[in-house]
Amino acid sequence: MLRAVLLFIVAVPVQAQTPVAGETSVNVDWSKVEMPSRTTPTLQVVVNPPLRRGSSIHNGAFAALHDLGADYVRYVPWAPYPRLAVAELEPPTPDKTSWDFTKIDPMTIDFFDATEGHSTIFNFSTIPQWMFTTSKPVTYPHDPEQVTWNYTQGTELRDPSMKELSEYYARLVSWYTQGGFTDENGQYRASGYHYPIPYWEVFNEIDLEHKSTPQQYTERYDAVVKAIHAVSPDTKFVGLAVAGPKNQLPLIEYFLNPENHRPGIPLDMISYHFYAMPAAGETADKWQSTFFRQAAEFLGTVHKIEEMRKRLSPTTQTTIDELGVILPDDNGGSDPDKRIPRIYWNAAGALYAYLYVELSKIGIEAVGESQLVGYPTQYPSVSLIDWKNGKPNARFLILKLLKDNFGPGDLLVATDIGSASTANPDLEIQGYKTKTGRKLLLINKRNTSRTVNLPKEADGATMEEINLSTGENPPLSTNINGTTVTLAPFEVAVVHLLDK
Repeated sequence: MLRAVLLFIVAVPVQAQTPVAGETSVNVDWSKVEMPSRTTPTLQVVVNPPLRRGSSIHNGAFAALHDLGADYVRYVPWAPYPRLAVAELEPPTPDKTSWDFTKIDPMTIDFFDATEGHSTIFNFSTIPQWMFTTSKPVTYPHDPEQVTWNYTQGTELRDPSMKELSEYYARLVSWYTQGGFTDENGQYRASGYHYPIPYWEVFNEIDLEHKSTPQQYTERYDAVVKAIHAVSPDTKFVGLAVAGPKNQLPLIEYFLNPENHRPGIPLDMISYHFYAMPAAGETADKWQSTFFRQAAEFLGTVHKIEEMRKRLSPTTQTTIDELGVILPDDNGGSDPDKRIPRIYWNAAGALYAYLYVELSKIGIEAVGESQLVGYPTQYPSVSLIDWKNGKPNARFLILKLLKDNFGPGDLLVATDIGSASTANPDLEIQGYKTKTGRKLLLINKRNTSRTVNLPKEADGATMEEINLSTGENPPLSTNINGTTVTLAPFEVAVVHLLDK
């Protein structure tokens, strides 16, 4: 959902190179626990037409979401489709209101059903446009499936008291949690819904959508949180959802300071985003450096934000709820089937796996991959589901591999990888003590094969592999004969060690 203007076409990449000579040895000290993991691998679901009932991929997408069984899944009805995201598209008058959930409810109920029993983060991020002061009224398409990119205009609310804004969100939450609400004209509107909403995230990418100042966002957050808390007292809250955290450190610091909030306003969790963005014309041989170089720069920003959080609001948790890659020309007219090669899904999946490990080391609570469904004209390169057949692609399968094997409570143990006497930047390998035994997570960050010498206890172990050859199929399970394995380009694998 990071709305950069991407103007160029990515060339079709060359085939993977031949393996490079040399082997990497892995040494694990299982007795040396470096830290417990607090991190949940998860994803976001952005509302768009392919997720509507009747779509050819609707059932497959929601079945995959259900089978994943993840916590902290983020649900975002979003601005490009106002009729699928905004429940009151016109301002109320003394004679009538425009409340209408008929196009919003079906996907939302499907999401509730697919994530039942798991914590979720709801973010109806799009404020009704009429609440902002603009030079002229902002129109929106009659067709709910027609995209528009100019709905979120204006920076100043027409009601500076924020009563209009906060009551909109209180009514919206009441629709799903309290069975209905009383509208502006005193009419009760019944939904019959009594769903729990564990977390509510207040707005999305505030540095882009309406370009909020630190003071504006904090005041709006406080007003919305107070109103929602009054109707749904068990709901917790997520703030910020910053698109470009590196350039918004003053905003994040201002928000994290409790002195800038009304008394009693909770700072339960913050969120921000990262997308690797390669240049036009790059192929897999360039992605192998671009993706991970940009990710390393992002990790530097995470450390800075963590320093702020620990200093100002140490009980606040963090979800990085949009992670992925956006390719050039992603919303352009070029055919994504021609410009996005199969190896891309593995490369982007390996990037997510790498960030999952590194963010676990920092102590981030949730790491959300973006997004369940993208498709031509709507960021196809961020999709976790094949928009043609509804099957999970390699990005989703890698997420599921991580979720099925790792999570909060695991213990990260001392793991050393190197080639001769030097650390090997081509690989990310981490040993874990999990509830179901000792495991190694292996990630090849390069578009070349890599030979790895594992510890002696890997002899006879089982390895689950996701690489280019597995495609849209479940992981390949093999038994390791000896201790040497070869990782294909951008492969992600889990080794289940034998306890002897």
